[in-house]
Amino acid sequence: MDPSAQIVNVLQAATVLLLSPLIAGIAARGKAWTESRRGPSIFQPYRDLRKLLRKETLRPIGSSIVFVLPLFVAFGTYLVIAIIVPVITAYPLPYGSAADFLGGGLLFGLAGTVTLLAALDSGSNYAALGASRTVSFAAFAEPTLIVVFFAVAVIDGTNNPYVTTNLLAGSTATYLAPTHLLVTAAFLLLLLAETGKLPVESAGLMELGMLEEGRAFEHSGRLLALFRWNGWMKQFLLYAVFLNVFLLPWGFVPGSTVLAAVANIGVLLAKQVALVGGLVLLEATLAKVRLFKIRDFLAVSFSLAVLSVFVFVVLGVP
Repeated sequence: MDPSAQIVNVLQAATVLLLSPLIAGIAARGKAWTESRRGPSIFQPYRDLRKLLRKETLRPIGSSIVFVLPLFVAFGTYLVIAIIVPVITAYPLPYGSAADFLGGGLLFGLAGTVTLLAALDSGSNYAALGASRTVSFAAFAEPTLIVVFFAVAVIDGTNNPYVTTNLLAGSTATYLAPTHLLVTAAFLLLLLAETGKLPVESAGLMELGMLEEGRAFEHSGRLLALFRWNGWMKQFLLYAVFLNVFLLPWGFVPGSTVLAAVANIGVLLAKQVALVGGLVLLEATLAKVRLFKIRDFLAVSFSLAVLSVFVFVVLGVP
């Protein structure tokens, strides 16, 4: 096995692990800017991690190993996803064939499911409330993610994300095909909901409508740090897949060398910062919606994903 490709594999996982808090910090700073606030430093997530990792970890009375283990399972799952999808290279990596688009969608679903189990095992009513609301939205979000990945796969007849990236980057006709445009729009709507960009509530306040904070209500110390890190990695990976496979499959420095991978880290950061800026502005312009309206929003995303498959299969339009 090529040693250079193995190094790139490790570098890709390290990129997701180490830079995901930075993207979260940039998003928080951008949101503060739209609200005419100074906001925290873009490096504040790293400081939060350092503070939480030094604190004592407390467990609710009556909780079991289910309260602890799922967070580590989710953490490992996101690292597995990081080495099988195009993050800093469009060149197929050694483990790229281990799971295709559908496998990646199922891995995202696995990480979300085990996190819910940790919240339920805490015995807290607030954590259970956040988990139940997350499940009600996931009933639309997870199938939409799988249909989106299936729809983009029918474009080139393969579920390999690396093949899809190279095909879209090299063919303008395929990129502008109705199937691809519809599935990209569906993924964008899903991205807004999955990364908390819908203006439903202020994510920094302990409100009863909270979702992310509600599930972690009983977590503390290192477990809370792991919970937040998982959320940042999930966001980073969804951004990377959306940008590198759907929206902007261009810009990769070709080759599987370490030097090319390092250069592509800068390319990825530039893409993600631009995307975060666009999402922050979009979030600021959207009217605040009621919590139950998220299901309607996700239903539109699911409908667009199904429509893209309908256009391809029934009408014969790529």
